[in-house]
Amino acid sequence: MNNHFRVLMLGDVIGQPGRRALNEILPSLKKSKEIDFIGINGENLAGGFGLTEKTVQEAFFSGISFITTGNHVWDKKDGLDILKRDPRILRPANYPEGAPGRGYTVLTKGDVKVGIINLQGRKYLPEIECPFRRGLEIAKKLREEGVKILLTDLHAEVTSEKVAMGWYLDGKVSMMVGTHTHVQTSDSRILPNKTAYQTDLGMCGARDSVIGMRSEIALERFLTGLPVRFEVAKGPVMINGLMADLNPQTGEALAVERIWVERT
Repeated sequence: MNNHFRVLMLGDVIGQPGRRALNEILPSLKKSKEIDFIGINGENLAGGFGLTEKTVQEAFFSGISFITTGNHVWDKKDGLDILKRDPRILRPANYPEGAPGRGYTVLTKGDVKVGIINLQGRKYLPEIECPFRRGLEIAKKLREEGVKILLTDLHAEVTSEKVAMGWYLDGKVSMMVGTHTHVQTSDSRILPNKTAYQTDLGMCGARDSVIGMRSEIALERFLTGLPVRFEVAKGPVMINGLMADLNPQTGEALAVERIWVERT
């Protein structure tokens, strides 16, 4: 077994430009960085809202290993069927019992088992079950089952909730990252108890945009207050995320690197 297992977690993939960014950037990045395992947040894969069979398969073709989601996972009916069928695609684990799909999973790469936990915050989002208690419960369960490497995506609106989750799960999981706001934070670090952390991974999509959407439409909405419908932006693309070297024997983080790659 290697002395480190390299994981890349990428921020929300926004529509066709985001999928193009994965296809154009990931293969060479994966090879040059020798990445073992790649995850994305895919709740915006299809036109910026939800996911479909076609968009999911396109994402997997680019070389990713798993997909986490958030509140937009319910936006397309096709997405609900996919959640029931594919263990590589998650919805937040703290939705109430009866919600389609699964909130955590264990996947295998070579001789390494990788646990993935998907959570959703509650500030300015639906008041579902507590992500802190649910996250810790799952982490303990998977560790008891012998899974050393645990990756956690907290899909949340406010930075304080994500920062708090980092401290709460420090030493309980290998990697705790935030998604949802589409703006990458520069606080990538290893917490004292060896958990790799970043408040928000950012996004994969159109670089010249407002969180992946056409800037002129976003500006109209801000200036007029009218409920103008967002549209996915076009143009040069980028991917944002966090790469971490993890110890497969202990699950501890050894090194982190913030990722921002553009393609014109």
